Amino acid sequence: MKYHIRPVFVFVAVFAISIGAFWLFNTAGAEEPIRIGATMSQSGSYSTQGTAAKNGYLLCEHDLNQSGGILGRNIDFLIYDDESNSERAISLYEQLITEDAVDAVMGPYGSTLTEAVAPVTERYRMVHVSPLAATSSIWEQGREYLFMVLPPAELFLAGLIDMAHQNGLESVAIIQENALFPKAAGSGAARLAIERGMNVEASYTYNSGQEDFSDILEIIKNTNVEVVGMAASSLGDFITVVRQMKEMEVNVKMFGTSGAVMQFRDELGNLAEYAYGLSAWEPSLTNPGIPEFTEAYQNRFGIEPSFHAAGAYSSCMLFAEAIERAGSLDSDEIRRELLAMETQTIFGEYAVDERGYQIANRGLFIQWQDGEKVIVWPDDVATHQPRYPTPNWNNR
Repeated sequence: MKYHIRPVFVFVAVFAISIGAFWLFNTAGAEEPIRIGATMSQSGSYSTQGTAAKNGYLLCEHDLNQSGGILGRNIDFLIYDDESNSERAISLYEQLITEDAVDAVMGPYGSTLTEAVAPVTERYRMVHVSPLAATSSIWEQGREYLFMVLPPAELFLAGLIDMAHQNGLESVAIIQENALFPKAAGSGAARLAIERGMNVEASYTYNSGQEDFSDILEIIKNTNVEVVGMAASSLGDFITVVRQMKEMEVNVKMFGTSGAVMQFRDELGNLAEYAYGLSAWEPSLTNPGIPEFTEAYQNRFGIEPSFHAAGAYSSCMLFAEAIERAGSLDSDEIRRELLAMETQTIFGEYAVDERGYQIANRGLFIQWQDGEKVIVWPDDVATHQPRYPTPNWNNR
């Protein structure tokens, strides 16, 4: 007996088999996203820098997923607010690794928090690319999985000292917060000044949270200091000092900070004019990819990216490249790739020594001119000539 199958049943059967095969194929091939854990200071004294860095991570997540992810898998950032607190950051990285079971981690904001959480990431043998820590001592403790992207903290005020020396200035004062990064930046500036034959007339270390700087500013005023370099973790400290310098009529020829962000000008208005600041990155640099990154960041977050945002974005992209080169999420394989890599990101040159310590990125210095940040040092990337000397407060 011959059986005849009606065409409609053939179609239904084939369609059902096709749907089943499609579902099985995609279920087998659709892996879970790679989960990357991090903390960022979204509140507390580091929130200005930390919020920008978090945005950099989120934009990196978006751009990587738009281009196929990492190892063919999407990535998913899990970012907690460490509240600018070391103990909180330590607890959260323990949670990310042991309870949340993330596949990888990225670093928090700044040297203080990086130093705090590095023992955690080392203990679990997790590669830890630090986007915004720069203090050399962090990399002098035999750690194997920690990688530096910024230029060293000891060079954060080098541009100010170099330009002052070129202008024949001789007397320097340093104001530094009593925290890991600012102390390194301040001591580095003092050492560079002494090496150039300049006189360090005053070096003042203050405790975090201090609101009155009149004592040190009185000394600076009475000793006719020409150059003031200030290293701090909090933007608010820079703003307070400038306002008190205005009130006390402390007129110096050059004033520079260890970090330049737009909020400095927004808060101070004309008082910011002629001030200098370290910026590890600016949108006006010619590194490939900067225009696209800057436009995407402005469109998404409604503000021009600071070097903190660019540092976080580039560190994330650097980490992704190392994973792709390693072909796996194995920490030792990724570590080997990061040690060997010499490359350029939108943030600048990347190369490290055997400690994971940055040896290629030197940073740059900006000056506030007509309300804008313009690059004035070093000469090979400068877009403007520095305006010198700083006018006294009556002219601002």
